[in-house]
Amino acid sequence: MIRPVNFAFNAQTAVNNAFQVADPGNDVHQKALKEFDDFVQVLQQNGVDVTVIGDSPEPFTPDSIFPNNWISFHHNGTICLYPMFAENRRLERNPEIVRIISKKFKITKVVDFSYYENEALFLEGTGSMVLDREKRIAYACISPRTNEKILKDYGKTMGYKSVTFNAVDGNDQPIYHTNVLMCVAEQFVVINLNSIHNKTEKDKVVDAIKDSEKEIVRITNEQMNHFAGNMLQVRNNKNEKLLVMSTQAYESLEEEQKKKLSKYNKIIHSKLNTIESNGGGSARCMMAEIHLPEK
Repeated sequence: MIRPVNFAFNAQTAVNNAFQVADPGNDVHQKALKEFDDFVQVLQQNGVDVTVIGDSPEPFTPDSIFPNNWISFHHNGTICLYPMFAENRRLERNPEIVRIISKKFKITKVVDFSYYENEALFLEGTGSMVLDREKRIAYACISPRTNEKILKDYGKTMGYKSVTFNAVDGNDQPIYHTNVLMCVAEQFVVINLNSIHNKTEKDKVVDAIKDSEKEIVRITNEQMNHFAGNMLQVRNNKNEKLLVMSTQAYESLEEEQKKKLSKYNKIIHSKLNTIESNGGGSARCMMAEIHLPEK
């Protein structure tokens, strides 16, 4: 997780992120910093091993709090670097962060897809792709930030099958990142199927989930707008499964949905309203989960 230095509304990403709303106040960074620290504390109190790295004042990276878009970590010691839509987000690919991670974890290979920026093609990590790491499936809704050509390259390089589809929000605007509408956990998938209008594509997604033997937990457009799709399942130091989300996401869920999810893992949440409104991302976006082997 990256502790921000200059968190702010990013006009460069707002052009295709309908979830962003600028806060008129001038204390956005301080509010976001408190939310970040409180969130880290909630994770640590629940036994999650969190590697917190402080951002640097220069260069200016207002979205550095969302590291899962530019880097991903894999069981075989591979890390992947991704091409980013916004120019100021490309500055987040900081070699110093990789060096700090490598002190604790083994990195055997770096796969760098960022050269696709030269072709104005983008794939923003585990925002663009929701990975089923066990079944080797990459779910992806196609958008200006999620390009099918790179997705194929990723699948070939990393050994993943792609399940692609188009998805829109309640205003018929393309959804910018797949992890806004779905979360894949070990035994279930949280998904807003209402956002996939094409029946063939919807059936393809449902079939892939059913074939992977996971329960489908459906959410609505309204719940998606409260970041209920932006969850991540993690394991703590006792190897217990936890489902992590924001308080806004948690409060949007019906009791029946909470009950279904609680069958499989404990739910933990933290208040992230300032980060969510100004950044257009939530709990899942703030965590780049490390699957690398430990040293």
